Amino acid sequence: MASHVLFLGLLAISCSIALTSAESPLQDFCVADLTSNVVVNGFVCIDPSLVDANNFLFSGLQIKGDTTNALGSAVSLVTVSQLPGLNTLGIAMARIDYAQGGVIPPHTHPRATEIFTVIKGTIDVGFVTSANILLTKVLNEGDVYVFPQGLVHYQRNVGHGHAVAIVGLSSENPGLIVIPNNLFGSKPAIPTDVLEKSFQVSKTVVEGIESKL
Repeated sequence: MASHVLFLGLLAISCSIALTSAESPLQDFCVADLTSNVVVNGFVCIDPSLVDANNFLFSGLQIKGDTTNALGSAVSLVTVSQLPGLNTLGIAMARIDYAQGGVIPPHTHPRATEIFTVIKGTIDVGFVTSANILLTKVLNEGDVYVFPQGLVHYQRNVGHGHAVAIVGLSSENPGLIVIPNNLFGSKPAIPTDVLEKSFQVSKTVVEGIESKL
């Protein structure tokens, strides 16, 4: 029971202290109409008279993510796409599960700062500054770390079992750029010679990485 209370409490804290980067709302809420074909910077609102409590509810973060993949990790997102009531509110969150040795690869959130809370296990985290300085820390249960908006960061489970973290994000649509996929898995592909010269590796190495994405 105590672990469930801690889990729920940290969920609330992670969301409540996420810094808001969106513009201040001009109304009580703007529940996203995910079916609309209107293109705006965000989502248009449904008719307020059609809003009910379910528009502000998401269930399922208590469910363990499937980590049986090459990275050994799973991310359960709660952004505006999963919870339309978040539209215009400038916050989102996620649960991250890690198998032993699992990683979240280097990535960025172009529209959000991330606040990261360890719920279970021991997780090594780090981010790289614009001066190419790597700041790292090994976190234990109850520790909190911040990844500034737009900076490349990663996490890996360095403990002896399954690990869990909860993150808060300062945008309802934070975006995700996974660096390896972005560089070696784009459609159409970045020219091979550009990647060869940029990373100072052979064409064979570039093609080998691309074949795995």
